[in-house]
Amino acid sequence: MARAMFEYTKTILKKVSFDSVLFCKELQKAAKRLLPYEIEELRVWIQEITKTNPELNQCMIYLSV
Repeated sequence: MARAMFEYTKTILKKVSFDSVLFCKELQKAAKRLLPYEIEELRVWIQEITKTNPELNQCMIYLSV
């Protein structure tokens, strides 16, 4: 079940990656519901996405809790 939530989160983040405000909001939600090791995986995944969308890098602050 937890893995499904991680994949769902990635899907949502991909869909809202056009808008950094929406991306940040969804990332905040994800940080609350994912397990610590999934958050680390998500951090790596987002670093890959920010290579093409550098404006999303500002949202990484929500994962540094």
